Amino acid sequence: MPRPIRLAKTRSFGLVLIAAASVALLSACTGAMPEPTGSGAPTAAPATPTSTAAPQPTETAEPPVPFEIACDALITPDQLYAFNPNVGTDPGYQPQAAAIVTAVEEDAGTACGYLNQTSGDIIEIAVATPTEQAGEARRNDAALTSTPVPTYGTPPEVEGYFDVAGGSGEAQAFSGPYWIVIDSPALFEPGDAQQLVASVLQNLPPA
Repeated sequence: MPRPIRLAKTRSFGLVLIAAASVALLSACTGAMPEPTGSGAPTAAPATPTSTAAPQPTETAEPPVPFEIACDALITPDQLYAFNPNVGTDPGYQPQAAAIVTAVEEDAGTACGYLNQTSGDIIEIAVATPTEQAGEARRNDAALTSTPVPTYGTPPEVEGYFDVAGGSGEAQAFSGPYWIVIDSPALFEPGDAQQLVASVLQNLPPA
């Protein structure tokens, strides 16, 4: 077989070996790129829960202590007769005077009506035990709008007041927790209600 052909084969084989060696060298020099250990984006901090203050309880007005008494115990028949023989209990009575209505509706008191059979005049009497705050307001109002009456009792055990408005006389007395209101067209001056005030004070239960 001729020699030139043999040289070509040898040269081709050598080229293959060189190429393979180059590939191996390049593979050895080229390493895998390291994986990134963290992301570039900043991590958001966890949300902190916000605490809300508990609602504070609101103060409620202190309710008055209801005061109940029978009308023939508030003023007895004998006391009514001593005051005026023509006056008796009015079975169809409804509170009318402003202070009487206040004593009943706002201060949970008792109101009674006594009718003069001759004149038709009604004597309204109410007794209540208002709260301390309401009682102070009633005293202040009486002091500002009425005339003090010392004959209803000895202050400070009893504070008495009298006023005439709209053709009707109104007596007020404060004793301990009690607020007493007497209103009638038959009352023209403080002395007209004095006997009734004294009778009511005598019949009230001890505070």
